Amino acid sequence: MTTRPATTPNYQRLPDETFADRVDELWGRYADCDLCAYDCGVDRTAGETGACRVDDTAYVSAYFDHHGEEDVLRGENGSGTIFLAHCNMACVFCQNFETSHEARGDPATAEEIAEMALELQSRGCHNVNFVSPTHHSPHLVEAVRIARDRGLDVPVVWNCGGYERVEILELLEGVVDVYMPDVKWSDDAAGARYSKAPGYWSNVRDSLREMHRQVGDLAVDDAGLATGGLLVRHLVMPDHVENANGVLSFLAEEIGRETFVNVMAQYRPHYEAKSDERYEEIDRRVTPAEYQAVLDHAREVGLERVEHDPAMAGERSSRLPWR
Repeated sequence: MTTRPATTPNYQRLPDETFADRVDELWGRYADCDLCAYDCGVDRTAGETGACRVDDTAYVSAYFDHHGEEDVLRGENGSGTIFLAHCNMACVFCQNFETSHEARGDPATAEEIAEMALELQSRGCHNVNFVSPTHHSPHLVEAVRIARDRGLDVPVVWNCGGYERVEILELLEGVVDVYMPDVKWSDDAAGARYSKAPGYWSNVRDSLREMHRQVGDLAVDDAGLATGGLLVRHLVMPDHVENANGVLSFLAEEIGRETFVNVMAQYRPHYEAKSDERYEEIDRRVTPAEYQAVLDHAREVGLERVEHDPAMAGERSSRLPWR
């Protein structure tokens, strides 16, 4: 694992003029929205809505010190997590469907989000972790600029579903420190069926390349906390071992064997995937055999930094390498 002393977050080094230009460019996107891979083209400033089902008002469902994230994010004091309501995907198995599908949350301006970030830093959180950020990139980038000018100096984490646009990711360069895409599918048909995201795999590959170009492999400081880089999550789904293997093969072959990957086993059927005959094939937990097959493949393709569930793998420890 790459270790280094604590470093200055990217956004601290971004020139003021560049930062202002990025904010202006992103705000302009709301009027002909192309912030995510759907590229809906609706005028969200006029109250129109597209795939994310929201206009240009940002909603925050919760913000708190999150102790359930990866060790490199939560540390001792937690990851400063800000959950945005709505989502640019529509996964039928979403465990947070009350937030992503039913949009429970309170409206928040960029300045209010900046104050949330500063409050989380004051509590000792090791980073600011934006969850489901893509559809409100303008609010969040402006919030980071405001918070920076008021003393924010912890890494910014972009915790997304991977259904991004490279052109928008380029506007985040120098703002985001840690990209954390939850890469769900290596098959476009599965992405369309279960996440209502056409061309998901075709898109996410380009997004991963761009994220890695910007921030490189995940680096941690001497305390084991992430300072910057790419952290990929993949949730193993029942009846979809080959899908998981496709994700891992791509990461090893196209991004790099030192890519930090969290292979997750905690899938449970929620929302429409629960007791709905349309999705009966995913209306169950992942079996240990399925999960182990995915881990075996990760080893076969040479991935060196894999966090996993030791209980599902019949192990006692999950420490890196092979967490």
